[in-house]
Amino acid sequence: MLTGAGISAESGVPTFRDSDGLWEGHRPEDVATPEAFDADRGLVQRFYDERRAALARVEPNAAHRALADLEAELGDDLLLITQNIDDLHERAGSQRVHHMHGELRAAWCRACDVRIPWERSLADEPPCPGCGIAGLRPDVVWFGEMPYGMDEIHRALFSCDLFVSIGTSGVVYPAAAFVDYAIAGGSETLELNLERASNSDFHVSRQGPATELVPAWVAELTTAEATA
Repeated sequence: MLTGAGISAESGVPTFRDSDGLWEGHRPEDVATPEAFDADRGLVQRFYDERRAALARVEPNAAHRALADLEAELGDDLLLITQNIDDLHERAGSQRVHHMHGELRAAWCRACDVRIPWERSLADEPPCPGCGIAGLRPDVVWFGEMPYGMDEIHRALFSCDLFVSIGTSGVVYPAAAFVDYAIAGGSETLELNLERASNSDFHVSRQGPATELVPAWVAELTTAEATA
């Protein structure tokens, strides 16, 4: 299962780009590349500090909670891969969540290569708790960097029975190709999205708000499991 910005947008988390092509008032290349970080660390750190602080003002919605309920039913048979860097899945109760683009509430020390939970500001260049060097950056995958755990993701895609994509645009790679990998592995595929994604290779596509589509689909699935 893959979730994208659309599932968190209904909780008030801004999507990646607004209609003017900006990301919360900034060009993505100014705040979401290693080069931007090296050029203006203060700007990038403040940008992610603000986003991290904003998580306290949003809550998981019905779609997040429905997926947590589904995990409680299916256990290890469900792997939830998310492109989102927020923690709304975990706060809803999901435990088996793979953040392929990293997490806002985590920091990565470039000096000692340790990744640690982080809630405070990074703009004041705090020392790493592990090595003491001021080398922390947001533990977020930027343009030009490899998403986390791609080997595990590929294994899951080629071996799953059902691949479900929720709230994704279908334009950001490598995630946009996941449906093709799943189909190549013999999986059935389902899209739950506000509108049909550009990579419209899904066997079934349902359009509407995630807070309506996801709980309804989970109810269908759990009912079918119970009567099987």
